Amino acid sequence: MQQDAVVGGEALEVWIDQDLCTGDGICAQYAPEVFELDIDGLAYVKGAGEELLQAPGASAPVPLPLLTDVVDSARECPGECIHVRRVSDSVEVYGPDAE
Repeated sequence: MQQDAVVGGEALEVWIDQDLCTGDGICAQYAPEVFELDIDGLAYVKGAGEELLQAPGASAPVPLPLLTDVVDSARECPGECIHVRRVSDSVEVYGPDAE
């Protein structure tokens, strides 16, 4: 069983704002286990069983072994549309709205 990422004792989740997605695919290159481009050319996060989560604001847990790749995806995304937040209070810790 894969362990989810925890930072400062808090579980993390990731979501993509498709309104800002450029379809560049950098995220899918960094972490194909977490991100995938759909036929509409936009990136989405994957849920259990590799299912694309297409509902607006849908989030997926960040797997611990892929934390660095997910954070790099958020930092390198040209659309600045990848958001990594704490599950407990939805505070963004990586991404365009991180403090």
